[in-house]
Amino acid sequence: MEKKRYITLDDSEWKIVINALNDLRNSLIRQGRYTDAVDEIMIKVINTKPKKQSLFWR
Repeated sequence: MEKKRYITLDDSEWKIVINALNDLRNSLIRQGRYTDAVDEIMIKVINTKPKKQSLFWR
């Protein structure tokens, strides 16, 4: 059984992850390699909304 991992990203982190995955995908395309795994992860990240973190100051 696979162990699921969860991460929480704010808006800026979410954008960074999408850009990094897209850069990786473009690199794989240039090399003529398969992008299936990257595509799958990109779809999962794109379909989730970034979470806003609340900071409490005292």
